[in-house]
Amino acid sequence: MASNLFKLCCLILFLSSSSQSVLCLRLIKDGERSVGVFPPTCDRIECPKYDVIEVGNGFEIRRYNSSMWTSTSPIDDISFVEATRTGFLQLFDYIQGKNEYKQKIEMTAPVITQVSPSDGPFCASSFTISFYLPSINQADPPPAQDLHVQKWTLKYAAVRQFSGFVSDSDIGKEAAALHASLKASGWSAAVDKGQAADPTSVYTVAQYNSPFEFSNRVNEIWMMFDMKDVYAA
Repeated sequence: MASNLFKLCCLILFLSSSSQSVLCLRLIKDGERSVGVFPPTCDRIECPKYDVIEVGNGFEIRRYNSSMWTSTSPIDDISFVEATRTGFLQLFDYIQGKNEYKQKIEMTAPVITQVSPSDGPFCASSFTISFYLPSINQADPPPAQDLHVQKWTLKYAAVRQFSGFVSDSDIGKEAAALHASLKASGWSAAVDKGQAADPTSVYTVAQYNSPFEFSNRVNEIWMMFDMKDVYAA
């Protein structure tokens, strides 16, 4: 059983304002940007499994297995941090037993925020916050009011990792850096098509760490795409 202390740590993280392929076991250091780092959190709690297809210059291509996630409804806000905090409070209540089965659910990582950016700096963006369901709950996810289950089939993602505590100013910068790094690769067109096909989720921010981990923090930007678009390009 994951400890209640760890669950509380995760709650504090989102209240602050602030796969399993092991290609590289070095820990990410504050201020560095890298790919191929195995999140240390996933040595302690369950994370979704993936295979690494390619490691490029500033990006990694992953294939995620089919899986189930519990998600909030879209939250409109001008702040990524505030929207993620609001959504995580709903998900925290859910794993503490506020669901139709009154079942407590183990904490997993990462908690992800799917982002559909606004057209202007003072317009609200749309954020959907999701919790990866543990393997024991995948076959029969507990329903809950105001939450829904996302069923992922096999998914491909271009991924960029970054360290530190995530702030509103980080996410656009890191997403732009991932997009730029893909330009020189054979994956760029497929990622662009994936973003156009699902404008409600242009990119996803994945957060792995508790707030008491001040170094070796691993966050990620994901951009999903369909592999058939790679072959069509």
